[in-house]
Amino acid sequence: MITLCGFSLSNYYNKVKLVLLEKGVPFTEEVVKTHSKDEAVLACTPLGKVPFIRTEHGALCESQAIVEYIEAVHPNPPLLPADPWQAAKVRELTTFVDLHLELVARELYPKAFFGGDISDSNAARVRKLLEKNIAGFKRLAKFSPYVAGDRFTLADCAAWVSLPLVALATKIVYGEDLLAAGGIDWKPYSKLIGERPSAQRVSADRKADQEKSAAKAS
Repeated sequence: MITLCGFSLSNYYNKVKLVLLEKGVPFTEEVVKTHSKDEAVLACTPLGKVPFIRTEHGALCESQAIVEYIEAVHPNPPLLPADPWQAAKVRELTTFVDLHLELVARELYPKAFFGGDISDSNAARVRKLLEKNIAGFKRLAKFSPYVAGDRFTLADCAAWVSLPLVALATKIVYGEDLLAAGGIDWKPYSKLIGERPSAQRVSADRKADQEKSAAKAS
């Protein structure tokens, strides 16, 4: 059985969890915080990042490698099209979400969510890059109704957990949702995906853990 390691406040953890739930793959969860110095953790994820999984074959880290492995081992229901070109287009969209939107917006998270700060010059640099990348993403994304077309795919597992974070972080730091400003009508899409049982489970678990964390802090 797969053990999913990480924590429910991580969007990449939830990306993997959504895939597991969509496919009905049995799994257990183990809370592991990011940047652990524990040698047992580093043996599984050398940079101390989450999520990672433990399997009968060993450990595997990096969310995209994990979901591709799950797709290969548990092909039904499929989250990648059978057609190689269409599958590549799903991977293309996933890369845009993970690397060109979320990873860029991540520089805003210390100020947006954790009481930190970002210099004016860095904030301006991030904004310029995000606006460029959002325009590029808009050219690729279909939202008809899913991000890659008429089927729920791995691209949705990435987009649903990350687009709201990008929107919220830019709203807090810049006073403007850059996704919406760039013509990405992400809220109806997020609501659509949020109605799936898998997404409801992810949201409920995340909310419960947020409430536990808040209770401990108070």
